[in-house]
Amino acid sequence: MKLLVSVVDAAEARLAVAGGVDVVDVKNPAEGSLGAPGPSVIAAVRREVPAELPVSVALGDLPALPGTAALAAAGAAGSGAAYVKIGLWGTSTVDEAVAVLRAARAGGVPVIAGAYADAERVESRPLGPGSLVAAARRAGVTGCLLDTAVKDGRGLFEWLDPDALAALVAEAHDAGLEIALAGALRAQDLPAIRDTGADIAGVRSAACRDGRRTAPIDPARIARLRALCD
Repeated sequence: MKLLVSVVDAAEARLAVAGGVDVVDVKNPAEGSLGAPGPSVIAAVRREVPAELPVSVALGDLPALPGTAALAAAGAAGSGAAYVKIGLWGTSTVDEAVAVLRAARAGGVPVIAGAYADAERVESRPLGPGSLVAAARRAGVTGCLLDTAVKDGRGLFEWLDPDALAALVAEAHDAGLEIALAGALRAQDLPAIRDTGADIAGVRSAACRDGRRTAPIDPARIARLRALCD
């Protein structure tokens, strides 16, 4: 299982690389669970990350506007993204999600469809985890991400148990999709995440000093997380 760490700038990216991360993810937590960073931030991170490591970019918790998704994906690709993640925030049906995801593919980089385990807490009632794989498969994207929408300390396992997550992972793999699991994951959660068969574990708080998502990235914590992924 690979370890993805979300960073907010080039300085944090350097620390993540020093800790041995597998995927450097760029996002802007101030704008939501999958908040989008600016193009200059993406480009600066790409310059700091060795060529062999992929840089993923969050495109935001998006509305059901395919044109917006296409433009955001193209901008991220031009700034150095290896692939992009779309939070299906404003899509309440599979058809809406497919339209947004297909449009984003025009950006020229692989697309990851992101849904929220706690979708019931979002006013727009976005697509839930039960429809994530179906939407991603129909849209022809590369993979899926299950995260949490509300960052209040309640993690992924408070919304889905290990058996349900393992079933979701198996469904994704049967559809030929990679799948990442995230959502306030702690170090002690990673063995259980690994046991689901997930391809990637995504973290932010667990990689930061004192486990606070607003604190500085800590390479020593990342090294311990990387070991747990193995």
